[in-house]
Amino acid sequence: MIEVRDVTVSFGSGAHRIDAVRTVSFAVGGGETFGLVGESGCGKSTLLRAIAGLQPATAGVIALAGQAVGERRTRAQRRLVQMVFQDPYGSLNPTHTVDRILAEPLAIQRLDNVDRRIDQALREVGMGPQHRFRYPHQISGGQRQRIAIARALIMEPKILLLDEPTSALDLSVQAEILNLLKHVAGDRGLTMLMVSHDLPVIAHMCSRVAVMRRGEIVETLRVDRLRRGDADHPYTQELLASSLEAKSLGSDAAP
Repeated sequence: MIEVRDVTVSFGSGAHRIDAVRTVSFAVGGGETFGLVGESGCGKSTLLRAIAGLQPATAGVIALAGQAVGERRTRAQRRLVQMVFQDPYGSLNPTHTVDRILAEPLAIQRLDNVDRRIDQALREVGMGPQHRFRYPHQISGGQRQRIAIARALIMEPKILLLDEPTSALDLSVQAEILNLLKHVAGDRGLTMLMVSHDLPVIAHMCSRVAVMRRGEIVETLRVDRLRRGDADHPYTQELLASSLEAKSLGSDAAP
């Protein structure tokens, strides 16, 4: 469902050019949840934004559902892939109600049955009709992230991109959001690509993981190897050693 071939994403030009992502390649199968890990600034979020069509790739090929996509995408290609951002407050318009936040993408895609779709999306993420006409500041951080997930799901995408979807939330709420995502992915057969610096989160959610460093993928491994601490590249070994919750990698329970 996702294929990335020799993708580079650069900023600036000439002597001032910075390659945030350098000749990255990987593929994600249909229904798979694939993780991208690495330290802050290694290019994970930039790569995710390029796949979403929010940042142009300088070189290489991005293919979604077997079709190569470019900077200019059709309405159908936009609908195919949706993204959930890290900050659930910053990603929602504070001047819009939940109703308008969920209705806007439906209007852009010219979809009908707006009321039914909004009610269904709210129910799917564990929210009720009483939340529909509230503003983001009137609901909790976990509820805001549920609305952000509902906004992505209301488009009925096949691919969901997750950029640190729980890092801005309290620990007590993180497991709820992760289990919600896992449940929705199973019900809908979604393909998910998750960016995180949290190895226990990746171990809970993903089947495979790619490790990024300085814009490059240094290693790709199955999550059972990650749990065992069985990594080949020295940088991956450093990540495992530096994780404060490394012991929890041996469990399949949510953090």
